[in-house]
Amino acid sequence: MLYRIKFISDEVDGFVREVKIESDATFLELNAIILKSCGYADDQMTSFYICNEEWERGQQITREDMGVGSADEDIFVMDATRLNEFIEDEDQKLEFVFDPFSDRCFYLDVVELIPGEHLSEPVVTRSKGDAPQQIEELDLDLTPKAGKKAAAGESDYDDEMSMYSDSDFNSDEIDLEGFEISDGQPY
Repeated sequence: MLYRIKFISDEVDGFVREVKIESDATFLELNAIILKSCGYADDQMTSFYICNEEWERGQQITREDMGVGSADEDIFVMDATRLNEFIEDEDQKLEFVFDPFSDRCFYLDVVELIPGEHLSEPVVTRSKGDAPQQIEELDLDLTPKAGKKAAAGESDYDDEMSMYSDSDFNSDEIDLEGFEISDGQPY
């Protein structure tokens, strides 16, 4: 039996992909065809979530066993978990997290179960629109404020350092009540 699975992104209008895959294929095989259909590198810790009808996440199927679950919690790993273990009916919903750092995902929907047909490998049957960028670029400017001004030929040394100078320090203004000094001996 084959599954026809459609997936979309909430980031890009007009993006849609459909794949056909054997029901006894692994989640790792589904992972591979999704990445290939989008032109993504296979170098991220992707994962699947089985969702209910309201897209609420349930069981997670991970790329690798990270060993972070409790002992009584079932861990499902992509290469050892078959699709038919979690997909029994049409309209089964899943999420595929392709950018784990920003928790960005595709929304998958099993649109058809096709009994009596088989494929030697998964195929992309529909490809429309451009996929979103695989890893979201974080806009982190880690240049210290002083470095920015120095690069611009300015100096803020006097402004920033004046609050740390001891010229305005008055030891009489410190209230030491409530501070206890211990000699390291237990009580």
